[in-house]
Amino acid sequence: MKQKVVIIGGGAAGPKIAAKLLRTKDFDCTIDLYTDENIISYSACGLPYYIEGIIPDSEKLIVRRPQQFEEQGANIHLNQKCIKIIPDEHRIIVQDTKTKETKEVQYDKLAITTGARPIIPSIENIELKNIFTVRTIQDGINIRKQMLNSKKAVILGGGYIGIELLEAFYSNNVHTVMIERQNNILSIFDPEISSMIAQQITDMGEGRIEIITADAITAFEGNEKVERVITKNGRVIETDMVVVAAGIRPNTEIAADAGIELGVSNAIRINNRMQTSKKDIYAAGDCTENFHLVSRNYTWIPLGSTANKQGRCAAINISGKYDAFPGVLGSAVTRFSKLSISLTGLSETEAKKFGFDVITSTMTKKDKAGYMPNAEDITLKLVVDRRLKKILGAQAFGGGDADKRVNTVASAILAQQTLDEFLHLDMTYAPPFSTAVDPLLSAALIINNKMYM
Repeated sequence: MKQKVVIIGGGAAGPKIAAKLLRTKDFDCTIDLYTDENIISYSACGLPYYIEGIIPDSEKLIVRRPQQFEEQGANIHLNQKCIKIIPDEHRIIVQDTKTKETKEVQYDKLAITTGARPIIPSIENIELKNIFTVRTIQDGINIRKQMLNSKKAVILGGGYIGIELLEAFYSNNVHTVMIERQNNILSIFDPEISSMIAQQITDMGEGRIEIITADAITAFEGNEKVERVITKNGRVIETDMVVVAAGIRPNTEIAADAGIELGVSNAIRINNRMQTSKKDIYAAGDCTENFHLVSRNYTWIPLGSTANKQGRCAAINISGKYDAFPGVLGSAVTRFSKLSISLTGLSETEAKKFGFDVITSTMTKKDKAGYMPNAEDITLKLVVDRRLKKILGAQAFGGGDADKRVNTVASAILAQQTLDEFLHLDMTYAPPFSTAVDPLLSAALIINNKMYM
């Protein structure tokens, strides 16, 4: 009998589920995807690079258009918001965002992929013009338009998106002040690594970048549009625009209202098959929590790469087959200009919090033979459990290939390699690509030596 699959949300995970189901030959189903936006299947991760101008046309960020899905047999419903899930009756209530009319939709299998939304801090006069958040393509269009007519900007928040926006503004000759309420930007890194990254970014900014930490915006001032930012520590900063990048929170209100179990950060709790606590309801993407493969605890790490993997897993299980998504390491990468910034697994701070007996090494070395004209420094921090000799995580930044070293560590963690096994990795070498002893192995050797001191 034909199954009716309903998907709520059109960001990354929802369209991935639809696309995978459409390719599943032996599963007879209808697919209806509902989204409160006027577009689906776009890359929010690419927005900073559109704002910067590297991507000349915002249309390039659209992965697949509704017509492409519909030509294959899926029904895409734009500007349709799910306002209620009734699990016991296998139905949802959907509201047209324009007419406000509602309708009931039955389902056999339901997938919640409602994503996340920007956190809007409670700041005086935040409704002034030229104060933006960045989540949708239209947000990116609005920010780029204002940026091209601005000389000064303020970014609220020092996370990945904040850093990528900082690059966009710097590249367009906009003097930018970043304000982070915590003691360091990129607080997911260990403090000393975050501090070094901030210093390098400031140095590379050539006077056009200022990073303020341990401070917060308390008010915006201006006549209709923002003109000044007032901080808790008494700073008054003149600006033409502000981007609020103070984090995101999962869109899980309708799930909670339906009695679906939530986990950390109010994200939806799922098992490794993407099943929620309610029968025939699955969830994937930024609205779900994650199982961390090193800490063995639940966490919330919203990333586009994870959303796509979870979407595929959900589709396979919805179709009656079996697939399991084991969890995440939190592997991530960003950049500022030529500075690559990457990490995987646990930081030293996190590892200690979870009770590991931690030993670390931090070192700076050229990413390729020093006599090569394009050799660049990379700084690596490796985190290892002293008792088990298990690799727990790595952090890296620099002008060289920091991310490929972090990817190597991610593979080693998943393989549960010990430090001894890791030291025998047969890594590639040629002067244009690495040093004879790769920087990553040098960092591991330092820890190995510490073990016997």
